[in-house]
Amino acid sequence: MSLWVFATLVAAFAQTVRFVLQKHLANAGLSVNGATFARFVFSLPIVTLLVLGYVALSGATVPALSGSFLVLAALGGLLQMLATVCVVATFKLRNFSIGVTFKKTEVMQSAIIGLVFLGDLVSFWGWVALAIGLVGVLILSDPPTATGPWRTRIFNKAAGLGLLSGLLFALCGVSFRAALIGIEGDDVFLRAMFTLALVTGFQTLVLGLWLHTRERGEIARVVSAWRVAAGVGLAGMIGSLGWFTAFAEQTVAYVTALGQVELIFTLIASIVIFREKAYVREFLGVAVLMASILILVLAV
Repeated sequence: MSLWVFATLVAAFAQTVRFVLQKHLANAGLSVNGATFARFVFSLPIVTLLVLGYVALSGATVPALSGSFLVLAALGGLLQMLATVCVVATFKLRNFSIGVTFKKTEVMQSAIIGLVFLGDLVSFWGWVALAIGLVGVLILSDPPTATGPWRTRIFNKAAGLGLLSGLLFALCGVSFRAALIGIEGDDVFLRAMFTLALVTGFQTLVLGLWLHTRERGEIARVVSAWRVAAGVGLAGMIGSLGWFTAFAEQTVAYVTALGQVELIFTLIASIVIFREKAYVREFLGVAVLMASILILVLAV
């Protein structure tokens, strides 16, 4: 099994765990930004210790930093924060599996963005898969119990937030890949860990300052919920490390395409953990999206 395939599978599972825990935090009284902050502040010490330990044991040299790397890493960090906020906000409007499914439109969007900015090519069958995936998204964006004109059912706030999160995740994925491939060195794991530590530190600082000035008391509420929040941080660190490792090895479109296996995990979590009702239309939409995933994986 290729390194990027293994890293992506680990990342998809860890990300599902993180979103499960973040939904608990959002439902437990934390604001959307507070639940998002938990993912960064509890990840930072873990990934920092991981980098220091890896360097000490392996004798590896810390990669040199360039101005372009810092700009791209910071841009990716900001986009990831905004994308995570959109996903958590979607959880408040639709059930868990559908919220994450909307987020997964990043596959289609990252293919286009990666082609434009990095020259990452997608095969003919890859574009066919993207078109099929769009059909699945349209099916899922129509609330199962909604009434009224089709246009107002499809173009709703939950769908808008979900699609926006997909766009932001696609942009941040391309930013991170551009930053990672710009680092010299053959140690993919060290490049991924080092980049993750810097990005997480930046995200913790920025969102922490926002909460301190705009949402007084929210940081204290995050700390008081440390039992769940620490799990969010650990799962987030494992997931991000997996994504970064995969991005260093493979194009964003193919990594996010394989990462769609997360939909299977989230549908199970939605039914088993949150006891949320699943409708036939939602199963149909997920099935269509999974068909697009299969075509993309075979097209690699």
